[in-house]
Amino acid sequence: MLDLIRKHPRYVQVLDDIKVGKCNYGLGLSRPARLAILSALSLDLNVPILVITDRADRSALMMDEMGFWLPEHPRLLFPEPTPMFYEKAVWGAATRQDRLTALNALVEYQIPGRPKPENSPILFASLRAVMTKTLPRREFILASKAVKAGQQIPPGELRKKWVESGYEASDVVLDRGQFSQRGGILDIWPMAERFPVRLDFFGDEVESIRQFDPTTQRTIARVEQVTITPSREFLTPPAQATDAAEEKPDEFFIPLYHAQAATILDYLPKNALIVLDNLANIQVFGEEIEEQALKMRRESIEDDTIPDDFPIPYVTWSEILDTIETKRFLELGRSNEPEDAALGSLFQPEKRFGGQLAQFIEFVYQTCEHRERMTIVSRQISRLKEIWRENGGAACAEEPIFIEGSLTEGWCLTLDDASQAHLISDSEVFGWERPHLRSRARASFQAPESTYADLTAGDWVVHVDHGIGRFVGLVKRTLEGIEREFLLVEYENHDQLFVPIPQADRISKYIGPYGEPPRSSRLGSTEWAQTKQNVRQEVVKVAQDLLDLYARRYAAQGFSFSADQPWQKELEASFPYIETDDQLKAIREVKKDMETPRPMDRLLCGDVGYGKTEVALRAAFKAVMDDKQVAVLVPTTVLAQQHFDTFRQRLSAFPVTVEMLSRFRTPREQDEIILKLALGEVDIVIGTHRLLTQDVVFKDLGLVVIDEEQRFGVTHKEHFKKLRTELDVLTLTATPIPRTLYMALTGARDISIINTPPAERLPIVTHIGPYSPRLVTQAITREMERGGQVFFVHNRVQTIEAMQSHLHALVPEARIAIAHGQMQEQELSGVMTRFTHGEVDVLLCTSIIESGLDIPNANTLIVDRGDTFGLAQLYQLRGRVGRGTHRAYAYFFRHRKKAPTVEGQERLETIAENTQLGAGYSIAMRDLEMRGAGEMLGTRQSGFIASIGFHLYTRMLSQAVRELRKVKPDASALEKVFEFTREHNPVSVDLPLSVNIPMDYVADQSLRLQLYRRIAAISTEEDLAQLREEFKDRFGHTVEPVENLFYQLRVRMLGEQAGLSSISNEGDQIVLRFPTPTEGVPALELPPLGFQTRPGKNAYWMRFDARADEWRERLVRVLEEIIKK
Repeated sequence: MLDLIRKHPRYVQVLDDIKVGKCNYGLGLSRPARLAILSALSLDLNVPILVITDRADRSALMMDEMGFWLPEHPRLLFPEPTPMFYEKAVWGAATRQDRLTALNALVEYQIPGRPKPENSPILFASLRAVMTKTLPRREFILASKAVKAGQQIPPGELRKKWVESGYEASDVVLDRGQFSQRGGILDIWPMAERFPVRLDFFGDEVESIRQFDPTTQRTIARVEQVTITPSREFLTPPAQATDAAEEKPDEFFIPLYHAQAATILDYLPKNALIVLDNLANIQVFGEEIEEQALKMRRESIEDDTIPDDFPIPYVTWSEILDTIETKRFLELGRSNEPEDAALGSLFQPEKRFGGQLAQFIEFVYQTCEHRERMTIVSRQISRLKEIWRENGGAACAEEPIFIEGSLTEGWCLTLDDASQAHLISDSEVFGWERPHLRSRARASFQAPESTYADLTAGDWVVHVDHGIGRFVGLVKRTLEGIEREFLLVEYENHDQLFVPIPQADRISKYIGPYGEPPRSSRLGSTEWAQTKQNVRQEVVKVAQDLLDLYARRYAAQGFSFSADQPWQKELEASFPYIETDDQLKAIREVKKDMETPRPMDRLLCGDVGYGKTEVALRAAFKAVMDDKQVAVLVPTTVLAQQHFDTFRQRLSAFPVTVEMLSRFRTPREQDEIILKLALGEVDIVIGTHRLLTQDVVFKDLGLVVIDEEQRFGVTHKEHFKKLRTELDVLTLTATPIPRTLYMALTGARDISIINTPPAERLPIVTHIGPYSPRLVTQAITREMERGGQVFFVHNRVQTIEAMQSHLHALVPEARIAIAHGQMQEQELSGVMTRFTHGEVDVLLCTSIIESGLDIPNANTLIVDRGDTFGLAQLYQLRGRVGRGTHRAYAYFFRHRKKAPTVEGQERLETIAENTQLGAGYSIAMRDLEMRGAGEMLGTRQSGFIASIGFHLYTRMLSQAVRELRKVKPDASALEKVFEFTREHNPVSVDLPLSVNIPMDYVADQSLRLQLYRRIAAISTEEDLAQLREEFKDRFGHTVEPVENLFYQLRVRMLGEQAGLSSISNEGDQIVLRFPTPTEGVPALELPPLGFQTRPGKNAYWMRFDARADEWRERLVRVLEEIIKK
């Protein structure tokens, strides 16, 4: 299509006008045609283009859709800051990074000698993003420094410059804007670079520059130079300016730090082109922004948030317009068009078919017969192709062009010879809207040792041999002239246990099923051994039950579904978002279960909004493809409506009948649906517990999906247990229970965990405090200004209308609707539909919204009297927002005058502290009772776990299953399903070596502790060799105590293979002891080995001289010889 546009005489005229600077008029283009013209201009001019829109969602949508027209071209979003002008709130890392990436792309054109990109970027910005003041261009360029290999520069000077440019010191570099130092190595992740870089110094000389992988922290490639650009839009101010801000400096103070602050317009090179989406809309919105900012300024001055003389943080619309008029610009819309908007009149709306595929195919056929260009862009392209061929399309004179993709709308272009070219999208074919934009997933990285970061000083820990104590920290002690580092654990009566570093894996954090702290064990008593023995007996019973349950399920016969059919692939291709790796893995596991003859029983666990519904939808469609019926059970009517809408919309292109059975249906409608289910005329039914009543009979039910099973009653759960022995069952939950524990204690055979956010979802900004009308006004106004919607939860039906009047007084322009469970079904359904379609700004409701609602456009949650809700409810409520592209806000208010209960305040503080993504999972691992896990486990199991902790319980369970395998050979399959760990025979190693990671090698104590625990958990020599290489790469050449640590670890692994219990030195001998034989078993007959060793009673004795190093290699050879024998 672009080739036709670029040849058109009217387009060529516009292009010529732009080149000579005359095109300052409106092109009069309809919205669907604007991106096509913009793409053509970008290809023909190849200069940076800045597209300015009125709202942020419009700029994000245009940037996303531009990917269809110019997939290989650089497209950059210059987002507006999340806070309103004069609002003291953080910008967020994603906003900061996107803005700086855009500025950096433009700076490339300003620095002489810097290579220019082959394809110039197109930048998209809303008006408020352009108005926001930023770092002056000259200062940005001066603060950008290139570092080259071989350059002489003191590391301390570099660090100082980086701090001034906004980089933050960190132990490990995992994100842009961070740097760290370890001796002569500096790591930094510049804002504009794809990978972080590692600078290796020799004195003050940069010896090498290497890119490294943030996940493994290992080198990827060497580079000759790197440019470090500022990591925020201001430079650290001089001392007198910082006095204005007692807190950490941030973007709120840009107008104070830089009196002559600039905008993105000042970064544009001379040949750049500014494109206005629609001048009239931008102008109106600019006036609104300024009006809102003035109101906010007055309120902030009254509240003493800012002083009277605080500088304006934005450039006014009139100033922006003055600047634009000095540069090359044009308008795509109609505000500024001449009488004969020649180009705009060429594009007309395309004919619409509303899902009438026969009419659509006929239209395509007639158009192609006239040899007119026809391009069809659809998410269902393979199905449309199939229908085209089935209806004789192959015989047509001209074949249409089929492209898989998604556009807002199509158009019809009149060519110079009066013929037409047609672009048709899903909007014209099916009447579908383009899906709500959700920004693409941004990679988040974790250091290799991050899984060991759960232990801090003061935590309760469990030592396998000595019981429960409190972890004090790392301590150094000198024994026989050798300095060593130990993990110190304190027990009852302040007794202390010093755990050698190589035995760090014998300690794990205590996690119990209740909130109370455990009782400390007594060192030297038999109490701990007795506790372990009691738990071991119980664990054997649990393991026996698991094996029996697994055997029964293995023997059960169900329906074996077919492999994926073409329509299944089509449905999955039409998913408008990018699946996460976790989601894809879960989908594969579910399909594999369905294709086996055994009934599926899989639990799908994932945080709120992480994409569980899509997995269920694909499973349901797979079942329908084999002529089976599907029942989806949900706990609430509102959630049933949401799922019904989702399933119906996603499956609308296929001959699949979806129905809903809940109180949103009249009795007559319910009877009709039940009849159709019995006759097999309904493929998928979504409903509440109404589905479980006796009058609901299926013709051929094949799959049951249960959403949030824990919210159904005991009777219903018994019904589910029966289902599991006969049918494929997929259970969804956001209650995050650790994998092994869940399977051990609920008997769920299989579990999939989605632990990755589906998109670049920002942590939700959470506020707690007394009710504030000003904050409510500010929150609703901000959300409406960016085109979003608000949930306002007021959990008392009696006073909900009074609250509606109060909100109308605060924000008169807001459209407010009420929703609660006591409303008539049709009325409630109507309100929810209007809210979903964006016809309501504020949904004033009870906690009816708690379960599962997914409205990406609703990004502000306000909860009145949040202190009266349970913690799980608060967590679920907060999960309703933060699903779109914008940062979400959650306000949990308590009563203005009455103090909350102690528990209520604690709950609010907990929810405010845990704002990170996937918080539900991490909260549960730290404190299982938070989400009701204690109740789920049952009193008996909870008691045993409380006595020894979760980690040791699961380790003992693994051991019990292994023991039972010896008498039950079929248990090997269970081990695989449960991912049980390998058998572990710990060997105590005590050699006369200084073993530690010195502070001058790794300075941070918490990082050293994580590394110690990671090292102690290593089980193969291959992993050990890789870790040694990683240490050299990350921290520099290994020093002697670290080499000793690796050597001692190798000795321990060999000792485990040899079946030893300890390796220690006694005087001038090293003693290699075997476990003491049990009573009645004769002592081992040990053969002689040589290597200056002699066999003794149950041990080998090896002579050594601590002053010489040769004994080390000899000890390894002795161990290898024992393994052979």
